[in-house]
Amino acid sequence: MERVISAQGILSLPSTLQARTFHPLRRRFPFAAARFPSPVISAKVTNHPVHDFISKDRGVAGESQRSLLSTGLYGKHRKAPTFTASAAAGGIGFVEGEAEKPKLLGVEITTLKKIIPLGIMFFCILFNYTILRDTKDVLVVTAKGSSAEIIPFLKTWVNLPMAIGFMLLYTKLSNVLSKEALFYTVIFPFIAFFGAFGFLLYPLRDAIHPTALADKLLAALGPSFLGPVAILRIWSFCLFYVMAELWGSVVISVLFWGFANQITTVEEAKEFYPLFGLGANIALIFSGRTVKYFSNLRKNLGPGVDGWAISLKGMMSIVVLLGFVISAIYWGVNKFVVNDPSLPRSNRKKKVKKPKLGMNESLKVLLSSRYVRDLATLVVAYGISINLVEVTWKSKLKAQFPSPNEYSSFMGDFSTMTGIATFTMMLLGRWILRKFGWGVAAMITPTVLLLTGVGFFSLILFGEPLAPLLGSFGVTPLLAAVYVGALQNIFSKSAKYSLFDPCKEMAYIPLDEEMKVKGKAAIDVVCNPLGKSGGALIQQFMILTFGSLANSTPYLGGILLVIVIAWLGAARSLDSQFSPLAKEQLEKEKLPKQKSSVAAAASKEETQDLLAEVTLSTNGSAHESEAADKVSNESPL
Repeated sequence: MERVISAQGILSLPSTLQARTFHPLRRRFPFAAARFPSPVISAKVTNHPVHDFISKDRGVAGESQRSLLSTGLYGKHRKAPTFTASAAAGGIGFVEGEAEKPKLLGVEITTLKKIIPLGIMFFCILFNYTILRDTKDVLVVTAKGSSAEIIPFLKTWVNLPMAIGFMLLYTKLSNVLSKEALFYTVIFPFIAFFGAFGFLLYPLRDAIHPTALADKLLAALGPSFLGPVAILRIWSFCLFYVMAELWGSVVISVLFWGFANQITTVEEAKEFYPLFGLGANIALIFSGRTVKYFSNLRKNLGPGVDGWAISLKGMMSIVVLLGFVISAIYWGVNKFVVNDPSLPRSNRKKKVKKPKLGMNESLKVLLSSRYVRDLATLVVAYGISINLVEVTWKSKLKAQFPSPNEYSSFMGDFSTMTGIATFTMMLLGRWILRKFGWGVAAMITPTVLLLTGVGFFSLILFGEPLAPLLGSFGVTPLLAAVYVGALQNIFSKSAKYSLFDPCKEMAYIPLDEEMKVKGKAAIDVVCNPLGKSGGALIQQFMILTFGSLANSTPYLGGILLVIVIAWLGAARSLDSQFSPLAKEQLEKEKLPKQKSSVAAAASKEETQDLLAEVTLSTNGSAHESEAADKVSNESPL
C-alpha cells in the first residue's frame, strides 16, 4: 500500500538529489547496515525536473515494498511501507490508502450481506424438509390398505428411478439454462406440487386412487405383495413421498450448496459453513414444534371433520410460503449482492478431476487394501443397519398410533428431540475426538445401535413375558418398543452427524494421494448405494419369504446383530491402522515447526550479541553520525 504525502510548501527538493535509504541503527551504527536493511524514501513528483531521479530511486528500491528486517534476525520477512512524496498542484495534502472496511460484531458488512441471506435460506429449506419428511411417512404408513412394508419397495422401485431420471434432466437443463433460470425451473415445480397436493390431490384421493383394482391384485397375488400393491393403491401419496425425498437431495444438496459455493470465498466458507450445520438442527427443533401444533388441531374440531386434511392444508401452506421466501432471497442476493463489484468473490481454483472408476475397477481397489475394505465396511454397515431398524420401528409406530394426526404429532416430537440431540452431540463431538481419540469416536455409533437394537427387538420378541413388569411402569410392551426405537433413531442419527461422518472423512487423510482418490471413488460407487439399498433389499426378501414384516422380525434382529458386530470389528481394525499413520503424519507436520523454533532461538541470541556490540560502540560512532547528518542536504524528510 502506498501512502502519498503532498508536500508543496514544506518539502524542499535540492537541485542535486542522491538516492538514500535510512535506518536508525544504520545512521548511528554503520557496521549494522548489512544486518538492518531499511525502507526507502522515494519521490513521485509530477512535471518536476527531478523526474529522472525518481525513476532511478525506484530502480534502487526494486519493489514498492522492501524487507524491513532481515530473515536471519527474525526468521521471516516483514514488509515496510514505501513513502512517496509528491508535489500537488493545489497544495492540499492527503493520504492515499485502503480504508478499513466497516464491521459488525467483528465481521465485515460485505461478508454479512452474503452469509445472513444464505443462513435464512438454509433455515427455510431445512424447516420445509422436516415438515415434508414427517408428513410423507404419515401418508404412506397410515393409509388404508398400506403399512410400513411399503417403504422398502417404494425406495427401491420408485424413489431410486425417479432420482436418476431427475438428475439426468437436471444435467440437460444445466447446459441450456442460466444458473438463475435453472434454480427457478427446479424449485417452482416443487412448490406447485406441494400446494396442489394439500388443496387438490389429497381431497380428491378417493376419486383418483384405484382402490378396486388394488384389491383384485392383492387377492390374486396374496398378502406377501401388500407393499408393491400399495404403491399402486395410493400412488399420489407415493408421489408425495418421492418429491419430499427429492427436496432433501435436490434443493439442499444441489441448489443451496451449489449457490453457496458460487458466491462465498474459501475463507468465508471455513468460518461460516459449520454454523449452517448448527442452524439446521435449530430448524429441526422449530419445525418439529410446528408439526406437533398442526397435528393437534384435530382435538379442537367437531365430529365428522377430517382433521388430517385440515392439518395437511396448514403445513403445505407453510411449505409453499417458505418456498417463495427462498426464491425471493435467491433473487435478492443475485440482484444486490452477486452483481456488486465491491464484494469479495469466490476465486477457487479448478479442482483436479477425480478418476471415475467403473464397478470392476472399484471392486479391485476395495479388495486390494485392507484399510479401504474396513472403511467400506463402516459405510455399508451403517446404511443397512439404519434401514433395518427404521422400517421395523415405523411398523410398530403405526400399531401404536393408527390415526394420522396421532402419528404426525409423535413425529413432530421425534424431530424436535432429534434436533436437540444432534445439536448437543455436534458440540460434544469435537471434545470426544480430542479426549478419547478416533477409535472411541468411531465405535460410539455402532455401540449405540447395538444397545438400543437389542432392547428394541427384545421388547418385540419377548413382549408378553415382560408385560407385567412394564405394566408396573404404566406402559405396554408395544409403547415401550416405540419409545426405545425412537431413542435408537434419535441417538444413531445424532451420532452419525456428529461423530460417524467426521471420523469417516478423517480416515481418508493419512492415505497417499492415489489411494485417497481411488479409495473414495470406490466407496462412492459401490458402498454408498449398497448401504442405502442393501437394507431395503433384505427387507423385501424377508417380506416376500415370510409373508409380512412382523413374521420376519426375529430374522431381521439377527441380521442387525451380525452387521453391527462386523461394524465394530472393522472400526477396531481401522483404528489399529489409522492411529499409527495419523501419528506419523503429525510428527512430520511438527518437524518444520521445531526447526523454525530452533532458528528463531538462534536468531534471538544473535540479536542480543548485536545489541551488546551496539552499546559498546556508541561513543566511537558519534562523529560518523554527525557526518552522516551533513550529507542529508538539510532535508527535514
